[in-house]
Amino acid sequence: MADAEENLASTSTTNATDKEAAKICVLLNATGNVPIIKKRTWTVDPNKTVSWIQKFIHKYLKLDATEQIFLYVNQTFAPAPDQIIKNLYDCHGTNGKLVLYYCKNQAWG
Repeated sequence: MADAEENLASTSTTNATDKEAAKICVLLNATGNVPIIKKRTWTVDPNKTVSWIQKFIHKYLKLDATEQIFLYVNQTFAPAPDQIIKNLYDCHGTNGKLVLYYCKNQAWG
């Protein structure tokens, strides 16, 4: 019984490490008149969507419900809210990171 518990514990530790390694590094940069998030680099589950990141930023900055957050990839285009982070990273990731710019007003695109 003790051996089974040890195997379960080591397996769950390995799975946690694998999950952490599978996450995508996202760099969040403020643009325009939006408050700056001091911690700029976050690890995100690759299956999360752009709208999930928008909601995360909105909640983190404690913005009013009427305020919007716009996201841009590499200062060039606004991805669709249902876009998967892994797809964006595969196409636009640089130096092991996906660079996203956030603002309260439309800036690029």
